[in-house]
Amino acid sequence: MSQDQYRDGVLSRRHFLMGCSALAGSLFVPSAFASIARKPERRLTLLNLHTGERARITYWAEGSYLKESLREINHLLRDHRTGDTVQMDRELLDLLYSLQHKVESKKEFQVISGYRSPKTNAMLRSKSSGVAKKSLHMQGKAIDIRLPGTSLKNLRKAAVALKSGGVGYYPNSNFVHVDTGRVRYW
Repeated sequence: MSQDQYRDGVLSRRHFLMGCSALAGSLFVPSAFASIARKPERRLTLLNLHTGERARITYWAEGSYLKESLREINHLLRDHRTGDTVQMDRELLDLLYSLQHKVESKKEFQVISGYRSPKTNAMLRSKSSGVAKKSLHMQGKAIDIRLPGTSLKNLRKAAVALKSGGVGYYPNSNFVHVDTGRVRYW
C-alpha cells in the first residue's frame, strides 16, 4: 500500500470509501452476468448487415478475453462508411452474450450499427432527430441489433430484464439498441 492509502496505521478515508464502493458494486452484479462468469467460454455469432461479414467468435476463454478475437470483433463492428474501428467495450460483448442466453437463442445477431465514427454520427444526426450528439456508438459502447427467431418485443423485454445499460426499441426500423451506459429505456 502507498503512503497515501495508509497513514500512521490508518487507511485513508478516501481509499476506505473507494474500497467500500467497489465491494458494494460487486454485490449488485445482475444475475445474468453472474451466471456467465461460470461458463468456460463466451462466444458470439455476428452478421454485419452492411458488409455481409459474419463470424462465430470465442472472445473469452480460460478466464480472460482473447486479444485476437477482440480485434476480429472490432473489425466486424467497424464503421462501414469510413472503415474506422475502435476497441469495442468488453461489457457490451458480455451483454450480448447474456442477452442471447436470456432468450435461449443460438442464432447470429444481425448487426445494424456497431461503432460509428464522429463523422458518421454527425452525418446521421443531420438526417434524423433520433441520433444522439454524444452517441455511445462513438465509444464502442452501443450496438443496434436483431436476432432471427426472437421477436423485437421479446428481445427488448430480455434486454430490459438484464438491467445492464440503455435499451432502445425501434419496431418501425426493426432493431433494438443496447448499450453499456446508465440504465434507461426508450
